[in-house]
Amino acid sequence: MGAERGPAGAGASGAPAHLATGKPADAGQFVLERRARLVRPLLPPGGGAHLVDFGCGNGAQTLRFLDDVASVTGIDVVPAELEAFAAACARLGTGDRVRTVLSDGGALPLPDACADVVTSFTVLEHVVDESLALAEMRRILKPGGVLVITVPNRWWLFETHGADLPLLPWNRVPLVSWWPKRLHDRFARARIYRRREIIALLRRSGFEPFADCRMTAPMDVLPAGALRDMARASLFRPDRTPWPFLATEVLVAARPVARA
Repeated sequence: MGAERGPAGAGASGAPAHLATGKPADAGQFVLERRARLVRPLLPPGGGAHLVDFGCGNGAQTLRFLDDVASVTGIDVVPAELEAFAAACARLGTGDRVRTVLSDGGALPLPDACADVVTSFTVLEHVVDESLALAEMRRILKPGGVLVITVPNRWWLFETHGADLPLLPWNRVPLVSWWPKRLHDRFARARIYRRREIIALLRRSGFEPFADCRMTAPMDVLPAGALRDMARASLFRPDRTPWPFLATEVLVAARPVARA
């Protein structure tokens, strides 16, 4: 997800006042391959899994895993994005291995324990109710299944989703993401997370994280050319980084805790 495309529950409890739905990455952007390389080792072996992508958008990221699983369900709240996903599936000839499901943003229209893997890439920061979204992801996961989620990293130098700041028409002002949470959420268009915050939230939601990392900025924001090539060949070359200010996303893999 990236820049905003419209309101998604402004004023909701616990959500930024300017909360907006996200814009998915387009096919060909480097972020898709960088995420895919980090996620593939976390998927169940054998290729027989059913993967549900929560907030699939146009499917550009979701389809990166088609060779790693048996079937895919993409779920989103935006009909136009699902239409684009379906069109991509038609071009690829995926047959009945992929289906798309429209959600109203509440309970997911999927049965309990239907997924071996649930993925969600920079979506949680946009939802009106984080707890409900995570509870639904847990509900549809099979016991022992895997959740792989990414969220925007607070210590990246820019607020990746923009902020509606007074008197400043440019919404990518540096270091807004570093502001105190109360101030950040007053102006930002999406939530933002420290690594320890998303891990703690997952634990409160009934998951036990078993792997996490900071994903190095893919630098898709730079135009193609020498500067972008130099950035990707140097500071931004590894897929993961120990340096918080070089990462745009935090990735966490977790399993649902067995219910008592």
